[in-house]
Amino acid sequence: MTLRDLLRGLPVLAHEMPPFHPTTAPADPLALFVDWMAGAIDAGVDEPHAMTVSTVDADGAPDARVLILKDLDDAGWHFATSSASAKGHQLAANPAVALSFHWREQGRQVRVRGIASAADPAVSRADFLARPEGSRVASLAGRQSDVLADRADLDRELARIREQLAGDPDLVAGTHTVYTVAPRSVEFWQADAERRHVRLRYLRTGAAWERELLWP
Repeated sequence: MTLRDLLRGLPVLAHEMPPFHPTTAPADPLALFVDWMAGAIDAGVDEPHAMTVSTVDADGAPDARVLILKDLDDAGWHFATSSASAKGHQLAANPAVALSFHWREQGRQVRVRGIASAADPAVSRADFLARPEGSRVASLAGRQSDVLADRADLDRELARIREQLAGDPDLVAGTHTVYTVAPRSVEFWQADAERRHVRLRYLRTGAAWERELLWP
């Protein structure tokens, strides 16, 4: 059996999925997102706050990685990373960003397109101090995406940082940055076993939102 045969034999959308009636959707996409997130959590979706963050590099090529959603408020979606990382450099050069959520168990996706901006340093500092120790140690070690010649170098650096952090628990990585994505469009995608998927897109028009249905 070839890989193609194996892939084509896998079931797709073969489980029960919740209904979605766009006519009852709220006027604000943030409210609908909160409702869908709560539904994903209640349904036991694994890591429902995980999202793909897509940016563009200096050559115009797309780049993507999975991060954790930190918060959502009237300003937009929040995530954190190092401003010295590859994505940090990409955001500094081009703040256009896309966020993608996929809740497989519910056959749901949410796609957010917008502009990212760095939060106030106090917000980033508070976020860093609230992170688990292992995450803080890794961030303080820095060098994200740099070439690693030997895994032993990483172990030594992490051990050094743990010792340093033990002596200064309030130590913060200066490059740790919370980014806020102000949305320009938000699409909610509900799968249907018969492929009659429901797609509802919100488009920002000044201070208000327009809604439109899309063909599957």
